[in-house]
Amino acid sequence: MPTAEASRDLDELARLGAEVFDRRVRPALCPADDGKFVAVDVASGEYEIDRDDYAAVARLRARVPGADVWLARAGSPTACRIGAAR
Repeated sequence: MPTAEASRDLDELARLGAEVFDRRVRPALCPADDGKFVAVDVASGEYEIDRDDYAAVARLRARVPGADVWLARAGSPTACRIGAAR
């Protein structure tokens, strides 16, 4: 069943995800987490960290069914890059 959260637009999802990341995730990160994916549920603030993006999202959704997921990469301004590396 769709919820009000499911109707968030991408800008709102990004804003909420960045807020949760800055408030809850960033302070908990350690150097070993650099480059790992962080899946954040923007509604609950719950998150999972893993080297594999799919694993992080799957674990988060197992704990928070219906999570509205925002994905980031620790130590990087973007989760993924399209195109050739420079």
